[in-house]
Amino acid sequence: MYSRGWTTLIGDMGYALSRLEIDPDYYDNESVGDDNDSHQSSSQNDVDPEVAQLTKLKSAPHDRLKRVLPRRGEFDVSPVKMSAGREGNYSGRGKFSLADRCHMLNKYLPVKGPSIVDQLTTRAYVSQFSKDGSLFVAAFQGSQIKIYNAEMGWKLHKKIVAESFNWTVTDTSISPDKRFLIYSTLSPIVNIVNIGSAGIESHANVTDIHERLEFAADDEEGYAFGIFSVKFSNDGRELVAGSSDDSIYVYDIEAKRFSLRIQAHTSDVNSVCFADEASNLIYSGSDDNLCKVWDRRSIRSKGKPVGILTGHLEGITHLDSRNDGRYFISNGKDQTIKLWDIRKMSSNAACAPISRNYESDYRWMDYPFRARDVKHPSDQSVATYKGHSVLRTLIHCYFSPEYSTGQRYIYTGSHDSCVYVYDLVTGARVARLVHHKSTVRDCSWHPYYPMLVSSSFDGDIAKWEFPGNGENPIPVNNSRPRRQYYD
Repeated sequence: MYSRGWTTLIGDMGYALSRLEIDPDYYDNESVGDDNDSHQSSSQNDVDPEVAQLTKLKSAPHDRLKRVLPRRGEFDVSPVKMSAGREGNYSGRGKFSLADRCHMLNKYLPVKGPSIVDQLTTRAYVSQFSKDGSLFVAAFQGSQIKIYNAEMGWKLHKKIVAESFNWTVTDTSISPDKRFLIYSTLSPIVNIVNIGSAGIESHANVTDIHERLEFAADDEEGYAFGIFSVKFSNDGRELVAGSSDDSIYVYDIEAKRFSLRIQAHTSDVNSVCFADEASNLIYSGSDDNLCKVWDRRSIRSKGKPVGILTGHLEGITHLDSRNDGRYFISNGKDQTIKLWDIRKMSSNAACAPISRNYESDYRWMDYPFRARDVKHPSDQSVATYKGHSVLRTLIHCYFSPEYSTGQRYIYTGSHDSCVYVYDLVTGARVARLVHHKSTVRDCSWHPYYPMLVSSSFDGDIAKWEFPGNGENPIPVNNSRPRRQYYD
C-alpha cells in the first residue's frame, strides 16, 4: 500500500484539512508551512556529545555519500544525490546502510494532512501502534477501545467495551505477538483481552472474556487506587504498572499474581517502562518530580532504586525509553521534556532548595510565565526541550522510530491542541502539527512508515503522513458541535 509513496516524490497530497507549521530551511530550503507563524521553541541544548554521536551514527549518510556533490551542512544530502551515490557505489557497499536509509527517510516526516481515522463525541486518551505497525489502538473516556487494522485501510478490527471502568481508560499495551491487549483504568484492576478472537464486538464478559488481573492485595480489600501506566514485557509474560498508591507493580500473567510491588515514590507513579528488551531495568516517573531506575535483580535484597535522576521542577507525566538501557525521556508539568543518561544518576535525590515564588496546579491553572526559565539547581538531565504545553492531563512523549529515523527526533502531544516534533540533538522544533480543537494527550509514530496518528480530547483520531499513499481522507464534519474543555 505504501510502495508507491516511496518510489514517487509527491509534492502535494492533494488535500489539506489543517494548517501545517514547520520550521523553514530544514529540508533543502524547501518552503512549506505557515509563514506567519512566529512561535519558536525555546529549547537550547548543549546535548551530551556521546548521545549526539550515537544519533549521528544512526541517521547520518556515509562520508563518501556526503561528498557526491558538496553541500552546506552535514544533513543536507538530498535523496537524488543519495541515490546517485548508491548507484555509483561511493560507499563501497553497493547499497544503503541502516544510517543511509534513516537519512533518506528523515526527509519525509509525517507532517502532511491530516486525514481522519475516526471521530467520537468523547475524549480520546490513548494512541498506540503495535510493535510491527499493523494494528492501531485508540482508547476513549466513554469506556470504548477501538483497534484498527492499519494494513487493511484502517478497517475496524476490534471494538472493546471496557470492564472495571472508572472515569477513563488510562493506558493500553499490545502484547508482542499481537494476541492480547491489556488496559488500565482508575482502579486497581488491569484487564486482558484476546484481540485475535473472531468477531469485532468485544463487550466485557458478554461477547468476550476480559480477564481481571487484580493488583490489590488480599488484605487490602476495598482499598481503592488507580493505575496510570501499564506495559507488556518484551516476552509478553509480564507487565509493569505504575499506580496512584505511589507504587510500581510487576505482574506475572501466567501465575496470575503480581511478583513484585515496590513502594517507589512519595506521590503518584504516572509512568513506567522497561529500559530495554531484557526487561530487568525499569524506569519510573512520579508527581514527586523524580525519575528513578530500578533493577529487578537487586530490588528484593536492597529495597531501593539503583539510581535517582533530578531535574524536573514539577511532576512527571510520561516516560519513554530509547530501548538501549541507557537513555530515556520524560515529559514534565514544568512544560519541558528532558533527556536522561542513567550513568549520571545519583544514589539519593538532590536536596538543594528550590526557590518558588509562584503557585501552580496543572489541572486547572496555566503554568506561570515567570517560571518557564527556572532551572533546577541540581539538574542531571543531558538535554531539555521546550515549546509544548503540559497541562490538564498526563501528556505523552516519545522517541521517533529507530528503523526510519534512527531515533533522531522526540515528539509529544500538547495542551495547545498540537503535536510537536523536536530534533533530539539540537533541540530545535522541527514541526508543529495543527488540526485538533482540544488537548492532544497521546500520539504514535508508525515504526516503519512516515505516518503519525494523534488523539485528542476533541474526539478526533487524526492521521498525518508524508508523502502519502494516494487514499482520500475521511471528510471532517465541521458542523458537528464540539464541546469546550477547560478542566
